[in-house]
Amino acid sequence: MNPSKIFEKPHSLALMLIDLQNDFLHPEGAYGRAGQKSETIAQLPSRLAPLADLIRKKGGWIVSTQFTLVPGKKEEPFILEHLKQLRPFLGKGDFAPGSWGHQLVEELQPADLSVEKVAYSAFYMSRLEWVLRRAGIENLLFAGIVTNGGVASTVRDAHVRDFHTLVLKDGCAAFSEEAHQSALSDLSTVSNLISCEEATSLLRQT
Repeated sequence: MNPSKIFEKPHSLALMLIDLQNDFLHPEGAYGRAGQKSETIAQLPSRLAPLADLIRKKGGWIVSTQFTLVPGKKEEPFILEHLKQLRPFLGKGDFAPGSWGHQLVEELQPADLSVEKVAYSAFYMSRLEWVLRRAGIENLLFAGIVTNGGVASTVRDAHVRDFHTLVLKDGCAAFSEEAHQSALSDLSTVSNLISCEEATSLLRQT
C-alpha cells in the first residue's frame, strides 16, 4: 500500500509504541539502574510525542505494548533462560504488571489501548489482535524498541495478519546503530519505512 493511503482514514490508524516503558528508558528503571543506557533510545519519546499528539487530534489511536515479566510465587518473575543470560540484572519487581516501571513513559501517555507482551512479538499469546480488530484499526505505524527485537517481530506478525504497516525509521532504535539499520533493511521487504517528519506531513494533509 502507498504510505499516504494509510493516513487517509486516521480513525483506523494506530501508533504502535513498542516497549517504551520506564524500566527500559528512565534512569531509575531496571535498565537505567543496571547501566544499560542508549542515548538514541532515550531520545525517542521527545521525537515521537508531537506525532502522537497529532494522531490523537486527528482521531487516531495510541497503542502501547509493554514487555512484561509475570511474577510467580514470592513475586519471583518468570524469566526465559536466554533473557537471564542476556540481562542477569533483572529481578523482582522489574517489568511487573501495574508497576511504575511497567508503564509507558510519561511523555507519551496516555495510551488508548495497552497490551502486555511476554515475548518479542506483541501478538504472541496476547489480546492485541482482538483489540485492534474491535477498535476498527487496520493501519499500524510502528515505533519503539528495539528495532531488531520487539519491533521487527511485531511488524512481521502484523504483516501475516494482513494489517497495513509502516515503520518509523527514526522512531525506532536499538542498542547499536548497526543492528538498527540491519533490521530496517530486513523489514523493508514486508513494510514501508517512513520518517517521523514524513508521517507528520502526510497526517496534516488529512
